[in-house]
Amino acid sequence: MKNVVVVGSQWGDEGKGKIVDWLSREADIVVRFQGGHNAGHTLVIDKKIFKLRLLPSGIVRKGKVSILGNGVVIDPWALLEEIEEIKKKGVEVTPENFMISESASLILPFHQEMDEIREDAAGNSKIGTTRRGIGPAYEDKVGRRSIRVMDLASKENLNKRLDNVLAHHNAIRKGLKKKIYEKGFLIEELLKIAPKILKFSQPVWKKIDEFKQKNKKILFEGAQGILLDVDHGTYPFVTSSNTVASSAATGTGCGPNSINYVLGITKAYTTRVGEGPFPTELKDKVGEELGTRGKEFGTVTSRKRRCGWFDGVLVRQTIKISGIDGIALTKLDVLDELDEIKICVAYEINGKKIDYLPAAVDDQLKVKPIYKTYDGWKSSTVGIKNFDELPKNAKIYIQDLEKFIETKISSISTSPEREDTILIQDPFKN
Repeated sequence: MKNVVVVGSQWGDEGKGKIVDWLSREADIVVRFQGGHNAGHTLVIDKKIFKLRLLPSGIVRKGKVSILGNGVVIDPWALLEEIEEIKKKGVEVTPENFMISESASLILPFHQEMDEIREDAAGNSKIGTTRRGIGPAYEDKVGRRSIRVMDLASKENLNKRLDNVLAHHNAIRKGLKKKIYEKGFLIEELLKIAPKILKFSQPVWKKIDEFKQKNKKILFEGAQGILLDVDHGTYPFVTSSNTVASSAATGTGCGPNSINYVLGITKAYTTRVGEGPFPTELKDKVGEELGTRGKEFGTVTSRKRRCGWFDGVLVRQTIKISGIDGIALTKLDVLDELDEIKICVAYEINGKKIDYLPAAVDDQLKVKPIYKTYDGWKSSTVGIKNFDELPKNAKIYIQDLEKFIETKISSISTSPEREDTILIQDPFKN
């Protein structure tokens, strides 16, 4: 029995939703361990599209248990809305197949407002947040001001906790000449939805331990990508949580010895949403073609994603940072029509060749990619399920990519459909 952590090895949007759903055939338990409803996963199952934001991807499979860990920040109204959305598509969500950590922090309306206020005030220095309140919610968590799931059980306690957090937020709002946030209406709204949330509340660390004792296979699902990690990403253009694989332990309370295999989801090219450095970005017809063929629009925001060549330097870096054991390569089919394809194999900065992305954002913006060029394969890979059936030039590209990043490619996705995947190495069995 092995437990697997799935993380994005780029800036997110690598196709984690499809891969997690695909792997959940073998998993018994699927757990989200960080992020919030800023993380979108699109699943295509029997031509039916599911756009998930908070719910783990395993929720669409019968007989699986899906969990939101303590490391996730939860907008309770967004969660209930999402549950209703998938119920309309025939997916039942019950306390038997879905659990929320009682320790998870809540995203409340004033978090979203603060996110919007600060992003609008930033001007040219904006981060490019999803404006969902994720950052302010994590700030309150670290500042020990959070309203947590368990707080919904007591009106008296909820009242005290809201007084505490609003003392902080209203001081900032006053300084920014914004309207003071009144708690009265919010308390009533929270108490109204409290039973709907609390019925899913569990000591998740305990439940996971019970599952481990029963030798259940656990799949830990990360949100965003490693390059958006608040410590290891392209800071300050990052998210507010740790997106690396080790966060699966802290974000669920299961301990690092619960992680047996780390799978990095990696797109066959590179995309990014929002602001920040992007060394291999293409602002030409090729970039437009990648965006069009790859349908590169954010699941949550619908923002157009920036597109570029595969950055081998960055992926090799994130592999080492997150302890990735194998790579799931996605969206290979998007490259089918290109005459030539490139991999970034090094950077040049101030006349010097380097093999990593510097930590300083000013340096990140200065680096110039050094490419290795490959002939395209100019034929369809859509739906191929066997590596040997891939076009010759596609195999050359994949094999060279694998050598450069120094990590085994364990699977290759050849379309958004669940079954269109080439399995080379099963993470649960290796």
